[in-house]
Amino acid sequence: MSDHPPFAVTVDLAVFTIHEGTLAVLLVRRGEDPFAGHWALPGGFVEIDEDAATAAWRELAEETGLERFSGHLEQLATYSRPDRDPRMRVVSVAHVAFAPGLARHVPTAGSDAAAARWWPVEDLGLDGADETSVELAFDHAEILRDALERVRSKIEYTTLAAQFVEEPFTLADLRRVYAAVWGAAPDLGNFRRKVLSTPGFVVATEDRDSGDGRSGRPALLYQRGPATALQPAMLRPDDTGAG
Repeated sequence: MSDHPPFAVTVDLAVFTIHEGTLAVLLVRRGEDPFAGHWALPGGFVEIDEDAATAAWRELAEETGLERFSGHLEQLATYSRPDRDPRMRVVSVAHVAFAPGLARHVPTAGSDAAAARWWPVEDLGLDGADETSVELAFDHAEILRDALERVRSKIEYTTLAAQFVEEPFTLADLRRVYAAVWGAAPDLGNFRRKVLSTPGFVVATEDRDSGDGRSGRPALLYQRGPATALQPAMLRPDDTGAG
């Protein structure tokens, strides 16, 4: 007989996309105890013959119907507080993904999930400024806050934002991606300067936007540049041009 108490490993997934101009995350409503009726990250137990990544993709498909997608899925952190799960000692390997086009998938609840949907991040009160009636299971509010910070950092230091606009696009279109992720738009002048000075971020076309009927010259249209998603963009919502 083992001297060690029951112990399990789970995976939890924070999957983000931009839906109707707003940053959204995929959540499921738990159909079983513990925390029945609460909203939670998709996830579940790692089977004996699985690694964490395999379990993450399997649980995502089983609970939401979202199959493997081309966007990047990476490990976020390990959460191991002894009392995080009332059933037993459970350690979770959390994953995070941020990819365009996922909102075209209408989540279909399965396995032990009673419902699944895309939630606007701003409705979850993760920044602590707004009250919310959404009750999250386990320590998933903590995981979501960490995942949100990872996504904000990734879009700050890479050219990933360009994947979330349809070509051709204006700099205003691209700026709205940053506004959705950060909850505030970066300073316009400094945003233009940094985007245009980052090698390979965007490439100007010879065309201009048809305009919206307002006065002024139509905006120049751009395409995604050859830069990879790992090249620095160095943008923040509080950039005022002082740097």
